[in-house]
Amino acid sequence: MASDEVWALRLEGLYKKFGGPWVVDGVSLAVPAGSFFGLVGPNGAGKTTTLSMAVGLLRPDQGAARIFGTDVWADPVRAKTVVGVLPDGLSLPERLTGRELLNYTGLLRGMDKATVVARADELLTVLELTDAENTVVVDYSAGMRKKIGLATALLHAPKLLVLDEPFEAVDPVSAGTIRTILQRFVAAGGSVVLSSHVMALVENMCDRVAVINRGQVVAGGTLAEVRGDGTLEQAFVRLVGGHVGGEEGLSWLAS
Repeated sequence: MASDEVWALRLEGLYKKFGGPWVVDGVSLAVPAGSFFGLVGPNGAGKTTTLSMAVGLLRPDQGAARIFGTDVWADPVRAKTVVGVLPDGLSLPERLTGRELLNYTGLLRGMDKATVVARADELLTVLELTDAENTVVVDYSAGMRKKIGLATALLHAPKLLVLDEPFEAVDPVSAGTIRTILQRFVAAGGSVVLSSHVMALVENMCDRVAVINRGQVVAGGTLAEVRGDGTLEQAFVRLVGGHVGGEEGLSWLAS
């Protein structure tokens, strides 16, 4: 078996509960370095909890998470220097402006001021936030908050990006910009793990996919292996035992 150094992210038997049944029930995943990895599943499947444990935001009840071979919980500082994270429901210092947030984030990571300023300039320009760089984050729209959150994740030039629903509430033009940035990142040797409910987006961007349902991985591998002869959406519905409803009931809507 290949060593952990081959894997950008490796999860081994992660478990988590919050007083009830297991929210994450023995999740194991291996994300090869240089891959674009999609994590999909229905609402409440455990995706966000899994990713939170993977990057050190939530301590697992059992199991281990390693980023490029470094145990996230045994050596969190080393692990976090090579990962950029965009969590779900990102909480930001809302009384800072967009530029102040990037400066603060960079200096907090120990980056020199000149590098922080130069990279902030580029990120604000590419993500089309220059007009809002002096606006406090509390006044940002949902899509703008997502973009400034991505900027903070990219600022220190990580080797791995872990993004939880990065396209949610983002307009089509901005979504296209983000797609291009992520594809360039992977083409240059970076690794991306993202969760999404949009199967077409995952199918178009990712080369590897894992499907999680009720806290367990029910399928994983290359995109071709997981989707088989159909689309990823068809495979997803089959794997999670879903039923596309809406054909019965609600007769009163036509009255």
